[in-house]
Amino acid sequence: MRCPRCQAENPSGARFCGQCAAPLAAACPACGAGNPPGNKFCGQCAALLDQAAPPRFAAPEAYTPRHLADRILTSKASLEGERKHVTVLFADLKGSMELLADRDPEEARKILDPVLEHMMEAVHRYEGTVNQVMGDGIMALFGAPLAHEDHAVRACYAALRMQDVVREYSAGLRRLQGIEVQIRVGLNSGEVVVRSVGGDLRMDYTAVGQTTHLAARMEQLAPPGTIRLAAETLRLAEGFVQVRPLGPIPVKGLAEPVEVFELTAAAGARTRLQAARARGFTRFVGRDAEMEQVRQASEQARRGRGQVVAVVGDPGVGKSRLFHEFLRSHHTHGWLVLEAGSVSYGKATPFLPLADLLRHYLRVEDRDDTRAVRAKVTGTLLTLDRALEESIAPIMWLLDALPDDDPFLSLEPSERRRRAVEGAKRLLMREAQVQPLLLVFEDLHWVDAETQGFLDALIGSLPTASVLLTMNYRPEYRHGWGGKTYYRQLRIDPLAPERADELLAAVLGPESSVQPLKPVLIARTEGNPLFLEESVRALSETRVLVGEPGRYRLARAIESIQIPATVQAILAARIDRLTPELKRLLQAASVVGKDVPVAELEAIAEMPAGALRAALAELQAAEFLYEVRLFPDLEYTFKHALTHETAYGSVLQERRRALHAALVAANERLGAGRLTEHVERLAHHAVRGGIPDKAVHYLYLAGEKAIARSATREALEFLEMALRTLAELPESPATLSQGLDIRIALAPATISLHGAANPRVEEIYREALGLVQRLGDTTRRFPVMWGLWFVSYTLGRYETAREAGARLLADAEAGDDSGRLVEAHHALWPTLLAMGEPAAAIPHMERGVALYQRERHASQAFLYAGHDAGACCRYQQALARWLLGYPDRALAVMRDAQNLADELKQAQTSAIVLWMTVALRLFRGERDLAAQTAERMMAIAEAHGFVQWTDIAIVVAPGPARLDGTALAQRYEHLMRRPTAIWRRVICLCHLTQMCLEAGEAELGRRVMASIEENHRRAFLAPEIERLEGELQLCAARPNEAEGHFRAAMDLARRRQERSLELRATLSLARLLADGGRRDEARTELAPIRAWFTEGFDTLDLRNAGALLRELSSAPADRSPRRSSS
Repeated sequence: MRCPRCQAENPSGARFCGQCAAPLAAACPACGAGNPPGNKFCGQCAALLDQAAPPRFAAPEAYTPRHLADRILTSKASLEGERKHVTVLFADLKGSMELLADRDPEEARKILDPVLEHMMEAVHRYEGTVNQVMGDGIMALFGAPLAHEDHAVRACYAALRMQDVVREYSAGLRRLQGIEVQIRVGLNSGEVVVRSVGGDLRMDYTAVGQTTHLAARMEQLAPPGTIRLAAETLRLAEGFVQVRPLGPIPVKGLAEPVEVFELTAAAGARTRLQAARARGFTRFVGRDAEMEQVRQASEQARRGRGQVVAVVGDPGVGKSRLFHEFLRSHHTHGWLVLEAGSVSYGKATPFLPLADLLRHYLRVEDRDDTRAVRAKVTGTLLTLDRALEESIAPIMWLLDALPDDDPFLSLEPSERRRRAVEGAKRLLMREAQVQPLLLVFEDLHWVDAETQGFLDALIGSLPTASVLLTMNYRPEYRHGWGGKTYYRQLRIDPLAPERADELLAAVLGPESSVQPLKPVLIARTEGNPLFLEESVRALSETRVLVGEPGRYRLARAIESIQIPATVQAILAARIDRLTPELKRLLQAASVVGKDVPVAELEAIAEMPAGALRAALAELQAAEFLYEVRLFPDLEYTFKHALTHETAYGSVLQERRRALHAALVAANERLGAGRLTEHVERLAHHAVRGGIPDKAVHYLYLAGEKAIARSATREALEFLEMALRTLAELPESPATLSQGLDIRIALAPATISLHGAANPRVEEIYREALGLVQRLGDTTRRFPVMWGLWFVSYTLGRYETAREAGARLLADAEAGDDSGRLVEAHHALWPTLLAMGEPAAAIPHMERGVALYQRERHASQAFLYAGHDAGACCRYQQALARWLLGYPDRALAVMRDAQNLADELKQAQTSAIVLWMTVALRLFRGERDLAAQTAERMMAIAEAHGFVQWTDIAIVVAPGPARLDGTALAQRYEHLMRRPTAIWRRVICLCHLTQMCLEAGEAELGRRVMASIEENHRRAFLAPEIERLEGELQLCAARPNEAEGHFRAAMDLARRRQERSLELRATLSLARLLADGGRRDEARTELAPIRAWFTEGFDTLDLRNAGALLRELSSAPADRSPRRSSS
């Protein structure tokens, strides 16, 4: 049994609807009395109950006006089998059974039928459709089957009208019969799936979610004579109606209370602009310089030096808003303003924008006939200047108002065009002698050639005229005016992050919870002002944001930002106005993608090639698609991404899946021999087409392709999706092998984005090792074992890493693969360096340099942790050379690494080389150069999401010469939150400790040093750690303990041959000794190590050592040298 209110199916014999709790008793079509299920005749009047309503209300075809019925039948083919956003209206006569119980059935119908007729008339007045009449009430839809972008507004107006007319009808009944009738109305908006539209106009549909149920509940909640609507309807109609909020109200059948509103009246707004103005425009930000440029141009034009101002930018960035703000400013007082705009379908219509401008100037209206137009043209031109008489015929021709026998039409087409251009130009130039003229031409990227010719001619005449010609267009538009001295171009881009932040600051307010939302919105909208405004409004209306403009707070987390309902309604209604054939084609194009190669569309369009080309031309003329490429293959693209999303969302899942599957086959056929170019599209269609075997294959190839072009985020998405899709397939040797390949590619990509310290990396490699063992695959074992080595190395498990490196080297030497031999040495040189054995690491580095061949081995970077071995053996060698006491050679080797990275153009390799350069500059004491290099590194890291390489930039970020404890503590906390390798963190912590010492923040320095775990204190930079512990002891006035640390650092550095660290430790000791009056001993300790060095004398440590030795040799006996930073 179907519920008469919400259309839900209920078990036979049920007394109430299981979805909306409405009574399921059969309503008598004659008297309206309720009857138990199973009764064939009414228990009150004996009328037959299987007639749900009188014949006049039996089906929509009986009561739908003919003009609406024709439109429904015309559009029904394009509606069937798709999702629609609609507003549902329920209305009924409250208490009808009690009202009619004691009346004759015929008399009862005379009272009831006019109420139903008034309800239906109101619905039809606003082009809604009454889908069902239910005894004493109706259910109507707005937005389907007739599409309207303002379906919610129309439904509200219909509800208000039916209350008004029923109220008048009730007043008459009260006077004549003493009877008062009242109706109650409920509204809700949401999605339905339209299944079919019958020949009787009845629409079979399925509600998505609570669309109809909540509308029925709104009606039941409404007291007689009132209208209730849900929040979703108000979101779409806000600004057009007045409501009274009733707060959250429990609704039967729903777990949570819903916001309910009483609709009280229509608001004053009749257009979206008026509605937006009623809400208030958002702040106009970020365009001060452009406004000033337009103002300056207007001043020059007012003085008779004509100017051209062109505003260029992408859709939605605010080109028209800029003109709007200028036109409403005081700068345009005394100007005659004429506006015109091009449209995408107007390129084939000569002079279309110019004709519109002339109609505005001459006050020609659409209803004017030819005689009226001629009167207006003649009167205006001759009044202005009788010398313009020759321009009358050309102007009439431009307005398409010349009689068929006019001699002007016998001229050659080129002559007609020339005279039209000249006539329009003379008219405007003469008008500019009377008053300054401001011409606004919008959207010139769609301008037709003839209007372009007019603008060329007009611009040539501007230098001595009081004319300001303003125009806007998108970047693809081309013209030849750039060389004119009176031409200026203003580029308007989406708001820069700081300006977008300023706009959002005004809209959202200062509350802390909304601050993280700003970058999310800016990223989603790319700073587009229109999208920002609508997105914030949508979030407010859906209660993600609570409060009011300028004082919002975040009520719950945001997972994604959907298309604002207002925007979606406009776009969906535009799509629905297409013919069924064009609409179906547009939906098919949306499945192809945002960009639509015609060859792919042909495969699923089910149209002959000629008809397809004609249909695409129509869609282009209607501004849905536009051509983006003619050669080698014709390709269209959706004009707006949101239009694409809306069209795609209207396609039912079954059809989507079938179309995606067909596109896989089409792409394979069309791209045979060059599938690599299209693997992303193939993967996309295979996933959505439900073809998991092909999806896995193409996702893997797409991931590898993304890795090769350093698009690591994309690679990670492709490869993770490949693993998820692979799980849908039955296990077999083939799928196990695929899983191994995917993981071998996925792990380095994960390392690039999240670092090898991320647990997911080791998990992937362990899974891969398990697959290697199950498959008995010795070939792919090497990269898996290398990956496990890299994890151990990164996590500071150095003994395990050394053993793994030795095994890798043994395996590589047993074969004849030079690439694996390079990578085996690659596993040993960083391990030995991190273990504090730079001298032992050098031979492996040198062997790596000798073996490495860029042409053969550069591509291995994407298999082995995402960075190049040739660059690695150089930048690691640079650090080793510095440790061993060769700071200049270290710098030279680092430059070699940088040169190689520049040639390779691998993003992560470049980021790592710059990281190592920062570290080397810090070791050399060149903090300014380190900070400059860190900025370059951060640009790469942020562009590609390499979070783990941002640690050192936190430490060396520019700031005051001496940071205070708070600033240093913040840097420490940020550093510890960054994922990074242990040995890299040691570098950062050591440098940060030195900064704490210099700032007099020894306590913070102790906290920083305590972050280095004990088992890592004897590895990389161990002598430096020991030295810093001594400096911290010295700050605590423990000179004996400090001396012990310094001497231990010196001894350890000597054993490891780390001369640079030995110098630092000795320098700290010498200062301590000198401060304690042991000057000779200080000189004895420092002089030998200083004399050992043969280069790097301009580095900080050697300069300090030299200065200290000179001071020790020349200072009086009663003075001690000053301590200085190392």
